[in-house]
Amino acid sequence: MPRFNPLLRWPLLALAFVALLAGCATLDEQQRKWIFQPSAGQPAWAPGRADGMDEVWIAHRSADSGRDVRLHALWLPQERADAPVLLYLHGARRNVWGSTFRIRNMHELGFAVLAIDYRGFGHSTEELPSEAGVLEDARAAWDWLAREQPQRPRYIFGHSLGGAIAVQLATEVADSRGLIVEGTFTSIPDVFRSFKWGWLPVTPLITQRFDSAQKIAQVRTPVLVVHGSQDSLIRPELGRALYERAPGPKRFVLVEGGTHYSTNGVGQALYREALRELFGLDS
Repeated sequence: MPRFNPLLRWPLLALAFVALLAGCATLDEQQRKWIFQPSAGQPAWAPGRADGMDEVWIAHRSADSGRDVRLHALWLPQERADAPVLLYLHGARRNVWGSTFRIRNMHELGFAVLAIDYRGFGHSTEELPSEAGVLEDARAAWDWLAREQPQRPRYIFGHSLGGAIAVQLATEVADSRGLIVEGTFTSIPDVFRSFKWGWLPVTPLITQRFDSAQKIAQVRTPVLVVHGSQDSLIRPELGRALYERAPGPKRFVLVEGGTHYSTNGVGQALYREALRELFGLDS
Protein backbone atom coordinates (compact mmCIF):
# COMPACT_ATOMS: atom_id res chain seq x y z
CA MET A 1 0.00 0.00 0.00
CA PRO A 2 1.48 3.42 -0.95
CA ARG A 3 2.29 5.73 1.95
CA PHE A 4 0.23 8.90 2.44
CA ASN A 5 2.22 11.98 1.52
CA PRO A 6 1.86 14.54 4.36
CA LEU A 7 2.46 17.32 1.86
CA LEU A 8 -0.95 16.52 0.39
CA ARG A 9 -2.69 17.08 3.72
CA TRP A 10 -3.51 20.78 3.33
CA PRO A 11 -4.56 20.62 -0.34
CA LEU A 12 -6.85 17.68 0.42
CA LEU A 13 -8.36 19.45 3.40
CA ALA A 14 -8.87 22.53 1.27
CA LEU A 15 -10.66 20.51 -1.41
CA ALA A 16 -12.83 18.89 1.24
CA PHE A 17 -13.62 22.35 2.57
CA VAL A 18 -14.73 23.56 -0.86
CA ALA A 19 -16.82 20.43 -1.40
CA LEU A 20 -18.63 20.96 1.87
CA LEU A 21 -19.19 24.63 1.16
CA ALA A 22 -20.83 23.65 -2.10
CA GLY A 23 -23.61 21.95 -0.15
CA CYS A 24 -25.71 25.05 0.54
CA ALA A 25 -28.12 23.19 2.82
CA THR A 26 -25.35 22.61 5.35
CA LEU A 27 -23.13 25.59 4.52
CA ASP A 28 -23.90 27.68 7.58
CA GLU A 29 -24.16 24.80 10.02
CA GLN A 30 -20.87 23.20 8.98
CA GLN A 31 -19.00 26.48 9.17
CA ARG A 32 -20.34 27.13 12.67
CA LYS A 33 -19.09 23.72 13.77
CA TRP A 34 -15.63 24.36 12.34
CA ILE A 35 -15.26 27.93 13.55
CA PHE A 36 -16.58 27.51 17.11
CA GLN A 37 -15.66 23.85 17.77
CA PRO A 38 -17.97 23.93 20.82
CA SER A 39 -16.92 21.77 23.76
CA ALA A 40 -19.89 20.85 25.95
CA GLY A 41 -19.77 19.51 29.49
CA GLN A 42 -16.94 19.52 31.99
CA PRO A 43 -13.63 17.83 31.08
CA ALA A 44 -12.36 15.04 33.32
CA TRP A 45 -9.35 17.15 34.25
CA ALA A 46 -11.45 20.22 35.22
CA PRO A 47 -12.00 19.63 38.98
CA GLY A 48 -9.73 21.92 40.94
CA ARG A 49 -9.06 24.23 38.02
CA ALA A 50 -11.72 26.69 39.21
CA ASP A 51 -10.93 26.63 42.93
CA GLY A 52 -11.80 29.99 44.45
CA MET A 53 -14.16 30.85 41.59
CA ASP A 54 -17.93 31.10 42.05
CA GLU A 55 -20.36 29.60 39.55
CA VAL A 56 -22.83 32.04 38.02
CA TRP A 57 -25.86 31.40 35.83
CA ILE A 58 -27.14 34.04 33.40
CA ALA A 59 -30.47 33.55 31.64
CA HIS A 60 -31.75 35.47 28.63
CA ARG A 61 -34.08 35.09 25.67
CA SER A 62 -32.28 34.71 22.35
CA ALA A 63 -33.69 36.67 19.42
CA ASP A 64 -31.36 34.70 17.13
CA SER A 65 -32.69 31.24 17.99
CA GLY A 66 -36.02 32.17 19.60
CA ARG A 67 -35.11 30.08 22.63
CA ASP A 68 -34.38 30.70 26.28
CA VAL A 69 -30.63 30.45 26.84
CA ARG A 70 -28.90 29.74 30.14
CA LEU A 71 -25.22 30.61 30.33
CA HIS A 72 -22.75 29.13 32.78
CA ALA A 73 -20.01 31.46 34.02
CA LEU A 74 -17.18 31.62 36.54
CA TRP A 75 -16.74 34.67 38.78
CA LEU A 76 -13.37 35.39 40.39
CA PRO A 77 -13.76 38.39 42.72
CA GLN A 78 -11.18 40.77 44.12
CA GLU A 79 -10.87 41.75 47.78
CA ARG A 80 -10.82 45.44 46.86
CA ALA A 81 -14.37 46.77 46.60
CA ASP A 82 -13.33 49.26 43.92
CA ALA A 83 -11.33 46.81 41.78
CA PRO A 84 -12.05 47.00 38.03
CA VAL A 85 -14.20 44.25 36.52
CA LEU A 86 -13.32 42.27 33.39
CA LEU A 87 -15.71 40.35 31.14
CA TYR A 88 -13.62 37.46 29.80
CA LEU A 89 -14.64 36.04 26.40
CA HIS A 90 -12.84 32.83 25.42
CA GLY A 91 -12.01 31.59 21.95
CA ALA A 92 -12.99 28.49 19.99
CA ARG A 93 -12.84 24.96 21.35
CA ARG A 94 -11.76 25.71 24.93
CA ASN A 95 -14.56 26.51 27.38
CA VAL A 96 -14.13 28.32 30.71
CA TRP A 97 -12.55 25.24 32.30
CA GLY A 98 -9.76 25.36 29.75
CA SER A 99 -9.35 29.10 30.24
CA THR A 100 -8.84 29.21 34.01
CA PHE A 101 -5.09 29.86 33.72
CA ARG A 102 -5.75 32.97 31.65
CA ILE A 103 -8.58 34.04 33.97
CA ARG A 104 -6.16 33.84 36.91
CA ASN A 105 -3.53 35.81 35.01
CA MET A 106 -5.98 38.66 34.44
CA HIS A 107 -7.03 38.43 38.09
CA GLU A 108 -3.39 38.86 39.12
CA LEU A 109 -3.35 42.06 37.10
CA GLY A 110 -6.00 43.47 39.45
CA PHE A 111 -9.30 42.57 37.78
CA ALA A 112 -12.33 40.84 39.20
CA VAL A 113 -13.19 38.48 36.33
CA LEU A 114 -16.46 37.13 34.95
CA ALA A 115 -15.78 34.42 32.34
CA ILE A 116 -18.73 33.02 30.40
CA ASP A 117 -19.39 29.99 28.26
CA TYR A 118 -21.43 30.76 25.18
CA ARG A 119 -24.30 28.47 24.20
CA GLY A 120 -22.94 25.09 23.14
CA PHE A 121 -19.95 25.35 25.49
CA GLY A 122 -19.46 23.85 28.95
CA HIS A 123 -22.67 23.73 30.96
CA SER A 124 -24.45 26.43 28.97
CA THR A 125 -27.53 25.67 26.85
CA GLU A 126 -26.84 23.00 24.23
CA GLU A 127 -27.16 24.81 20.94
CA LEU A 128 -24.83 25.23 17.99
CA PRO A 129 -23.35 28.73 18.35
CA SER A 130 -23.52 31.40 15.68
CA GLU A 131 -21.95 34.83 15.31
CA ALA A 132 -25.22 36.53 16.21
CA GLY A 133 -25.91 34.12 19.07
CA VAL A 134 -22.58 34.46 20.87
CA LEU A 135 -22.83 38.24 20.65
CA GLU A 136 -26.21 37.98 22.39
CA ASP A 137 -24.57 35.83 25.06
CA ALA A 138 -21.77 38.33 25.58
CA ARG A 139 -24.28 41.17 25.84
CA ALA A 140 -26.33 39.24 28.40
CA ALA A 141 -23.17 38.76 30.51
CA TRP A 142 -22.32 42.45 30.20
CA ASP A 143 -25.83 43.40 31.33
CA TRP A 144 -25.44 41.02 34.30
CA LEU A 145 -22.25 42.82 35.30
CA ALA A 146 -23.97 46.19 34.97
CA ARG A 147 -26.67 45.02 37.39
CA GLU A 148 -24.37 43.26 39.85
CA GLN A 149 -21.39 45.66 39.78
CA PRO A 150 -22.93 49.02 38.77
CA GLN A 151 -20.39 51.28 40.47
CA ARG A 152 -17.22 49.58 39.28
CA PRO A 153 -15.27 50.30 36.06
CA ARG A 154 -15.88 47.48 33.58
CA TYR A 155 -13.60 46.28 30.78
CA ILE A 156 -14.03 43.79 27.92
CA PHE A 157 -11.41 41.13 27.19
CA GLY A 158 -11.38 38.61 24.35
CA HIS A 159 -8.89 35.92 23.37
CA SER A 160 -8.68 34.64 19.78
CA LEU A 161 -12.26 34.24 18.48
CA GLY A 162 -13.38 35.83 21.73
CA GLY A 163 -11.48 38.93 20.63
CA ALA A 164 -13.80 39.30 17.64
CA ILE A 165 -16.82 38.96 19.94
CA ALA A 166 -15.26 41.51 22.30
CA VAL A 167 -14.75 44.03 19.48
CA GLN A 168 -18.37 43.77 18.40
CA LEU A 169 -19.65 44.01 21.98
CA ALA A 170 -17.52 47.12 22.54
CA THR A 171 -19.30 48.83 19.65
CA GLU A 172 -22.70 48.20 21.26
CA VAL A 173 -22.19 49.26 24.88
CA ALA A 174 -21.58 52.77 26.16
CA ASP A 175 -20.40 51.92 29.67
CA SER A 176 -17.12 50.11 28.92
CA ARG A 177 -13.86 51.69 30.13
CA GLY A 178 -11.69 49.80 27.67
CA LEU A 179 -11.23 46.92 25.23
CA ILE A 180 -8.44 44.33 25.49
CA VAL A 181 -7.93 41.67 22.81
CA GLU A 182 -5.25 39.01 22.56
CA GLY A 183 -4.28 36.72 19.68
CA THR A 184 -7.17 37.89 17.55
CA PHE A 185 -7.69 38.89 13.93
CA THR A 186 -9.27 41.25 11.42
CA SER A 187 -11.86 38.80 10.03
CA ILE A 188 -12.46 35.09 9.47
CA PRO A 189 -11.87 35.47 5.68
CA ASP A 190 -8.50 37.08 6.48
CA VAL A 191 -7.62 34.16 8.76
CA PHE A 192 -8.54 31.73 5.97
CA ARG A 193 -6.37 33.63 3.50
CA SER A 194 -3.41 33.33 5.89
CA PHE A 195 -3.51 29.51 5.67
CA LYS A 196 -1.67 27.42 3.08
CA TRP A 197 -4.85 26.88 1.09
CA GLY A 198 -5.97 30.52 1.41
CA TRP A 199 -5.62 31.13 -2.32
CA LEU A 200 -8.82 29.15 -2.94
CA PRO A 201 -11.73 31.47 -3.86
CA VAL A 202 -14.10 30.43 -1.07
CA THR A 203 -14.10 33.47 1.19
CA PRO A 204 -17.33 34.91 -0.32
CA LEU A 205 -19.08 31.76 0.94
CA ILE A 206 -18.06 32.26 4.57
CA THR A 207 -21.16 33.06 6.63
CA GLN A 208 -19.54 33.59 10.06
CA ARG A 209 -17.33 36.50 9.07
CA PHE A 210 -16.53 38.26 12.37
CA ASP A 211 -15.38 41.40 10.55
CA SER A 212 -13.48 43.07 13.39
CA ALA A 213 -11.52 45.28 11.00
CA GLN A 214 -14.72 47.07 10.09
CA LYS A 215 -16.22 47.05 13.59
CA ILE A 216 -13.23 48.29 15.57
CA ALA A 217 -13.40 51.73 13.96
CA GLN A 218 -16.65 52.22 15.90
CA VAL A 219 -15.09 51.54 19.32
CA ARG A 220 -15.00 54.68 21.47
CA THR A 221 -12.83 53.45 24.34
CA PRO A 222 -9.06 52.88 24.62
CA VAL A 223 -7.98 49.68 22.83
CA LEU A 224 -5.15 47.34 23.84
CA VAL A 225 -4.13 44.75 21.23
CA VAL A 226 -1.76 42.00 22.42
CA HIS A 227 -0.18 39.33 20.23
CA GLY A 228 2.54 36.70 20.58
CA SER A 229 5.44 36.85 18.14
CA GLN A 230 5.33 33.05 17.77
CA ASP A 231 1.57 32.73 17.30
CA SER A 232 1.32 30.23 14.44
CA LEU A 233 -2.49 29.95 14.55
CA ILE A 234 -3.41 33.62 14.26
CA ARG A 235 -0.46 35.42 12.73
CA PRO A 236 0.84 38.56 14.48
CA GLU A 237 0.32 40.63 11.35
CA LEU A 238 -3.44 40.09 11.69
CA GLY A 239 -3.34 41.52 15.20
CA ARG A 240 -1.23 44.42 13.97
CA ALA A 241 -3.65 45.10 11.11
CA LEU A 242 -6.56 45.18 13.58
CA TYR A 243 -4.64 47.63 15.76
CA GLU A 244 -4.04 49.89 12.77
CA ARG A 245 -7.80 50.08 12.17
CA ALA A 246 -8.60 51.04 15.77
CA PRO A 247 -9.12 54.69 16.71
CA GLY A 248 -7.00 56.12 19.51
CA PRO A 249 -6.08 56.00 22.26
CA LYS A 250 -4.63 52.58 21.61
CA ARG A 251 -1.57 50.41 22.10
CA PHE A 252 -0.12 47.34 20.40
CA VAL A 253 1.97 44.93 22.49
CA LEU A 254 4.00 42.21 20.76
CA VAL A 255 5.07 39.58 23.28
CA GLU A 256 8.36 38.06 22.12
CA GLY A 257 8.24 34.27 22.24
CA GLY A 258 4.52 34.20 22.99
CA THR A 259 2.39 31.58 21.25
CA HIS A 260 -1.36 31.55 20.74
CA TYR A 261 -1.76 29.94 24.17
CA SER A 262 1.22 31.23 26.19
CA THR A 263 1.20 34.95 25.38
CA ASN A 264 -1.01 35.88 28.32
CA GLY A 265 1.38 34.37 30.84
CA VAL A 266 4.66 35.21 29.10
CA GLY A 267 3.58 38.81 28.66
CA GLN A 268 2.37 39.58 32.20
CA ALA A 269 4.94 42.34 32.77
CA LEU A 270 4.09 43.96 29.43
CA TYR A 271 0.39 43.66 30.20
CA ARG A 272 0.91 45.41 33.54
CA GLU A 273 2.80 48.27 31.91
CA ALA A 274 0.22 48.69 29.13
CA LEU A 275 -2.72 48.65 31.57
CA ARG A 276 -1.08 51.39 33.61
CA GLU A 277 -0.18 53.60 30.65
CA LEU A 278 -3.35 53.14 28.58
CA PHE A 279 -6.05 52.74 31.24
CA GLY A 280 -4.38 54.17 34.34
CA LEU A 281 -4.71 50.84 36.17
CA ASP A 282 -2.27 49.68 38.84
CA SER A 283 -2.42 46.06 40.00
